[in-house]
Amino acid sequence: MAATEISVDHIARVEGHGDIRLVIEDGQVTTCEMAVVEPARLFESMVRGRSFEEVPYIASRVCGICSSSHVVTDLRAIEQVFGVEVTDRTEALRELLLYGSYLQNHGTHLFVFAAPDFLGHKSVFPLAEGNPELFERALGLKALGNELCTLVGGRSIHPITAVVGGFTHEISADEYLRLAEAMDATREFALASVDLFRDFDTVDVQTEGDLLAMVAPGTYPVCTSDTLRFVRAGYDFSAQNVEEEIEEYPVGHSAAFLARARRTGRPYMTAALARVNASWDALSKDARYAAAKAGLRPPEYNPFANNIAQAVELVDVLDRCSALCRRLAADEFEGSSEPVPFEVRAGRGVGFTEAPRGALFHILDINGEGRIERASIMTPTAQNIANLEADMRQLAEKMVAGGYDADLITLEVEKLVRAYDPCLSCSVH
Repeated sequence: MAATEISVDHIARVEGHGDIRLVIEDGQVTTCEMAVVEPARLFESMVRGRSFEEVPYIASRVCGICSSSHVVTDLRAIEQVFGVEVTDRTEALRELLLYGSYLQNHGTHLFVFAAPDFLGHKSVFPLAEGNPELFERALGLKALGNELCTLVGGRSIHPITAVVGGFTHEISADEYLRLAEAMDATREFALASVDLFRDFDTVDVQTEGDLLAMVAPGTYPVCTSDTLRFVRAGYDFSAQNVEEEIEEYPVGHSAAFLARARRTGRPYMTAALARVNASWDALSKDARYAAAKAGLRPPEYNPFANNIAQAVELVDVLDRCSALCRRLAADEFEGSSEPVPFEVRAGRGVGFTEAPRGALFHILDINGEGRIERASIMTPTAQNIANLEADMRQLAEKMVAGGYDADLITLEVEKLVRAYDPCLSCSVH
């Protein structure tokens, strides 16, 4: 029996630590595993018994890139329990805060983690030396995201100004206008980034799993909707029923839970690609044109296209942030961003946002004293791993059938993992 084992220990250029194991016997892939080897971090236990005021700050430590998403998701869960309705201005500021993390995440992933794969490099350093202008502009994009998070959230990571019911601080109209001009000045580079990733060759693999994303009529939502859609299965459901709709389950080879849709039993991908498929018509005009030019139109099920989808979202984010900043400067949103009054009460809340890497859920049970009795966090990467494994197997089978050697199979599988933009540390929250 001819057998080949492909092992990648601590896959490079991803957040966190994970291993790949493939076994090919007589031309068949018999084993395909994406093993998360990080220890459990126990954030769900850590917040138990804590006051609701502490929880968003603790939960933000789950991730250094998506910390804004964790804060806003927790706040939405808490506000649901307390019956808090925030103003339109507060919602706009929360969108800005989340968009800042999109610029941080997508800029880092595309140019530091993913681009070297397609340019024949093992790290970002040869790219920085060979194309310093591209590298500097990519760093500038991430720096703009850092600045946006700092000005709106008080810090570039782990924001402190977003609280239950509003914000404790807001910048001046002049600062909003300066940010808007910076967004406009960066748009050209974002458009060029879509073209750059369009030109990279990828293997034609069509995921057999589903795609999951937040949806709302006429918008491209990231934190203002409670509705999700399984794109392929074609049904919507409320985030309030997430534990009834999505099943988390353990596997022996990984420290992270995996996930699948309860109705269909299928794994799924939640990421920029899912959002573009679900809300294509609501992309900004520039972003939709760039996507169409790059050949990214729904339905698109090649997981490698997540790289292009992230580049398209950069264009969309810059357009939206520019418009939001100008409207905030002109005081066009109803209400103040100051925290609204509320009363502590017992109940269960489900917070839901679209983090840069996909759908994020925080489920909190709070007692009458405002302390957490139960917490459950479902991160995008934990939800994605089952579908990633299925796509890895399909890719490996296709390449084995094509007669490719182990080295090339290893390279393409690693590229696929990076296209998913996993945060393996988040998956063991």
